[in-house]
Amino acid sequence: MRYWLMKSEPYEFSIEDFAAQPNQTIAWEGVRNYQSRNFMRNQMTIGDQAFFYHSCCKDPGILGIAAISKPAYPDATQFNPASKYFDPKASPHNPRWFNVELTLIKRTRLVSIRELRQYPELQKMRVLQTGNRLSITPVDPAEWQFILTVL
Repeated sequence: MRYWLMKSEPYEFSIEDFAAQPNQTIAWEGVRNYQSRNFMRNQMTIGDQAFFYHSCCKDPGILGIAAISKPAYPDATQFNPASKYFDPKASPHNPRWFNVELTLIKRTRLVSIRELRQYPELQKMRVLQTGNRLSITPVDPAEWQFILTVL
């Protein structure tokens, strides 16, 4: 099993939106970064777990735990000209973008980025590194286990 941190801007899709989804499941669509796409397409498997993280807001941080519930498949938004995620270079025969499905396991208290930065055990965590802007990052198993102790 692998562990991940998946960011979402709360004004686009919040933990409240996630909890309100049918079966608390969502297609993690709209990712347009090749490295994040590759994580979903090549490394994520059913049962992997992820921290759900609010970014680009007053108090960014972890607000929930989710699990990969469906492996990567082509992101349909790339084929829809009306979508803000439309990609004219993509085709159903040659998709460029993929998504996984994610199911909410539970909501947690907010573990803010400020709090995460206070723990020496997390000093190498990718989300805490200067310049990290990826919407999906791997989480080391030791980091995962440590964060579970502070939730």
